[in-house]
Amino acid sequence: MDILKKPLITEKISAMNERGVYGFIVEKTAKKPEIKKAVEKMFGVNVVSIRTMRYAAKHKTRYTKSKIVSGYTNAFKKAIVQVADGEVIDFYGEI
Repeated sequence: MDILKKPLITEKISAMNERGVYGFIVEKTAKKPEIKKAVEKMFGVNVVSIRTMRYAAKHKTRYTKSKIVSGYTNAFKKAIVQVADGEVIDFYGEI
């Protein structure tokens, strides 16, 4: 099971990257120790703290020419990870 799904690249998280804080979309069932091990193994940094948030699915309705389509957005879990001072995670290094 892959714990880290994708990094968060938003304006707010990008501003926090200068202070050593990074965001990830993670598996919904992942616990903080599992997230810490996955980040340390994948990027080779020391994790100081982790904050997690769970987002519920939202109901959405779209009106099209032929019918009304309704459904839900995906539910997900977000993790905000702070690494030790002087360490950096480079998301764009392999591009």
